[in-house]
Amino acid sequence: MTTTGPSPLQRFLERADVRHTVLGLIILNAVVLGLETSDTLMARHGAWLRMLDQAMLAVFVLEIGLRIIAWRAAFFRDPWSVFDFLVVGIALVPASGPFAVLRALRVLRVLRVLTIVPSMRRVVGGLLAALPGLGSIAMVLLLVYYVFGVIATQLFGDQFPQWFGTLGRSLYSLFQIMTLESWSMGIVRPLMEVFPYAWMFFIPFILVATFTMLNLFIGVIVSAMQSFTSAETEATVSAVDDARVHIEADLHAEMRGLRAELAELKAMLRAQERR
Repeated sequence: MTTTGPSPLQRFLERADVRHTVLGLIILNAVVLGLETSDTLMARHGAWLRMLDQAMLAVFVLEIGLRIIAWRAAFFRDPWSVFDFLVVGIALVPASGPFAVLRALRVLRVLRVLTIVPSMRRVVGGLLAALPGLGSIAMVLLLVYYVFGVIATQLFGDQFPQWFGTLGRSLYSLFQIMTLESWSMGIVRPLMEVFPYAWMFFIPFILVATFTMLNLFIGVIVSAMQSFTSAETEATVSAVDDARVHIEADLHAEMRGLRAELAELKAMLRAQERR
């Protein structure tokens, strides 16, 4: 049993020096895009910066093209490769007229670092795996917000309409309180001058919405990242085991072939001795 290894082009693109070169160009391109935001630098060196940006874009397009040639249909079955293709493809759209907004999206090329650095890719994979759990927590938090928002509107809306006059204003004010941004001196203490026991409403809200929910978010993300890392480790171990099985099968096949050849040689030698 024989296995088909990677093609020479695939081995070239997977070389460490090639990947490090692409990573260096991505970081350099990020620096160039940042420099282009300076009117002073663009007035002095705008032509060189644009030329450098176009040169690096050409390298990225060449790299994506080589990867498509090397992996063909398998390239588009890999989500990370599709992400690279879209990010580079956006930069090829003419940034003029109705597409002028796409010029700002060129900075998305910097996100290709996520596809090259394995540790960053694991973090993103863990965050994506945590989305279902985070969605459930977000629904609970939304329910808590709605209940507290209705109560706050009914309790404080008449006296403080600027913060709690409508349900929308109440939800926004509660969001500010949840972030702990000027919640005490900016909102709660002025309320307590009219409603001395207002703290009995806001402190439980902060405990539930800020501390409890934040810990739940962190717990779900950590658990998802651990599960993702474990699954990735198991996949790697499985791939190594499969490769070992294939190698052992090849060795056994070669051993059987050698034994057959030795048996033929022994038979030939015996035949010659009999003559």
